[in-house]
Amino acid sequence: MHYFITGTDTDAGKTYVTCLLIEALRRAGRDAVGYKPFACGDRVDAHALRQAGGDVLSLEEINPVYLKAPAAPYTAGLLENKPVDVEAARLGFLNLAARHATILVEGAGGWEVPLAPGRTMADFAAGLALPVLLVVDNRLGCLNHSLLTLAAIRARGLRCSGIVLNHTRDERDLASISNRAVLEAFSDVPVVLEIMHGESQVGWPDELAC
Repeated sequence: MHYFITGTDTDAGKTYVTCLLIEALRRAGRDAVGYKPFACGDRVDAHALRQAGGDVLSLEEINPVYLKAPAAPYTAGLLENKPVDVEAARLGFLNLAARHATILVEGAGGWEVPLAPGRTMADFAAGLALPVLLVVDNRLGCLNHSLLTLAAIRARGLRCSGIVLNHTRDERDLASISNRAVLEAFSDVPVVLEIMHGESQVGWPDELAC
């Protein structure tokens, strides 16, 4: 089983969560690796995914499309006069899928980040047709972002298998304490994991068949 990892926004903690999940799968004996098809600005995320996957893949296998400008892929492509090679990213996934049992594909930015002329990250995810995991930065304001993203995922004909609440701050406030209950009340997508700030090890959620 493969999954597409998206977030409510940039810096929701997609890479952090994806690495923890890859490590959990590998501890359980699963052949799991990460895939970052598009990276902009730097390749820090790709390096982290490579390490989480036991360094079994090259950086180019994990991240086939890299743009130096720290912007959305579409914008970075314009700035560098370098069209975003969506097909290379698709083929990169198929190559890994033929060799590994579980691939966690991490998007860039949020669900609808512009990718190429007339295409967003959501189009790319829809083309892969994978179940989706939504990483939520658990803070004030995330309910709106979460529910909008869940609706957008459904609109693409995809299934969101679970929500991961990521506590990006040490402090807990009323919003971060109550957000889980509200999300569960307003959505039929389960909260499969709640990751506390600085947590270095998690288990693979039982709700996800893998």
